[in-house]
Amino acid sequence: MEHQSLFDLLYVAAYFLGGVVFAIGPFIIANLLAPRTLQPKTRSIYECGMSPIGEAWIRFGAVYYLYALMFLAFAVDILYLFPVALVYDKVFAIRDFVEIVIFVGILALAVVYAWKKGVFQWERKTYNPR
Repeated sequence: MEHQSLFDLLYVAAYFLGGVVFAIGPFIIANLLAPRTLQPKTRSIYECGMSPIGEAWIRFGAVYYLYALMFLAFAVDILYLFPVALVYDKVFAIRDFVEIVIFVGILALAVVYAWKKGVFQWERKTYNPR
């Protein structure tokens, strides 16, 4: 019995050590493989292959983050709807359908609320190099 407990503890220690190696290993490998010299373009901004305009530290409008939040909310809701659709029961089909309609209706209210607040109106700002 004690011999089995020692093996179980050894397995836990091996998994823990493996987790630590997988968590810290990429940092160590990146540090070993990183170039040691700085080229002129090393510290420049890189955005989708386009040449940078202006400074690196500019402020983004809050609308960008609201778009991201709306996307995240709908992505999570889709993750909920897939399992619900898979276990759609034929015995309580009307009840299940009503629950899904209520859920999607609440999502629709969130979109209407965001629309009324002006989240979907994104004014493009021009660059002013002052």
